Amino acid sequence: MTTTYSETIKAKPFLKWAGGKSQLLPEIQSILSLQFNYCHDPFTYIEPFIGGGSVLFYMLKTFPNLEKVIINDINIDLTVAYQTIKIDPKKLIDTLQEIEKEYYGLNSIDSKNEFFLEKRQEFNQKNTDNNIENTALLVFLNKTCFNGLYRVNSKGLFNVPFGKYIKPKICDAENIWSVHECLQKTIILNGDFEQTLQYVDKKTLFYLDPPYKPIKTTSSFTSYTKENFGDSDQFRLKEFCDKINETNCKFIQSNSDVRNYDKKNSFFDELYKKYNINRVKARRNINSKGAKRGKIDEILIDNFI
Repeated sequence: MTTTYSETIKAKPFLKWAGGKSQLLPEIQSILSLQFNYCHDPFTYIEPFIGGGSVLFYMLKTFPNLEKVIINDINIDLTVAYQTIKIDPKKLIDTLQEIEKEYYGLNSIDSKNEFFLEKRQEFNQKNTDNNIENTALLVFLNKTCFNGLYRVNSKGLFNVPFGKYIKPKICDAENIWSVHECLQKTIILNGDFEQTLQYVDKKTLFYLDPPYKPIKTTSSFTSYTKENFGDSDQFRLKEFCDKINETNCKFIQSNSDVRNYDKKNSFFDELYKKYNINRVKARRNINSKGAKRGKIDEILIDNFI
């Protein structure tokens, strides 16, 4: 029996990303099974908010007939990281191994914290145009900061504190090579999500994972970029979904369920009333208090029959 390309893929997200969608994959797979007969016919896959890439790697493993893959994000550090792994994984691995060796050689939490803060400052200063160094710093900070978050302040500066990890896996060389293999068939864009519409083909699937609408007015987690994704962007995203639907292509969108704390809040139910809305349980992983990381509802919106 011949081994297919998809069966050789072992790639997984190379960054821990708040709101990562690994836990929603069974529900996404269930939606795809309703009508998605792309198992044999070539099709295009577009992900306008790539984030950690859980769904991307699932699609690459599941559908070897993907003809084109387009990913996008407004976070330039993130898209540079994808581009770097696509083009030059060897130099990235070498740089990460040097950082990892130096970090492991530090004998106390205080010295590790000092090293972390130095690297965070270096990352924020952006004194280099070297994409290898910038990506290595991004990966290092992601593996050693508190809870693996990526968060910036209003000035666009990464501000997550040290996570006090003794010996985290900073350089996963095997996975970087696997991600490199996956990205060879992928177009990587940096910018607003609407630009991805130009890549629509006759048979196209979009997966949309925008910055979530806060479920409480007291929600404190800020942003992955200095530009917030507010209600006006949520309305614009809905219009974008309408455009996808008008092309007879398919989309799945994940978002927060604002009814978790206000049962009368019908923001998404009204906004997407012409589409399917499914509520699914998902674990909230970014709260600073472990006891508050329980399961809450999220929503999956789609235009499948």
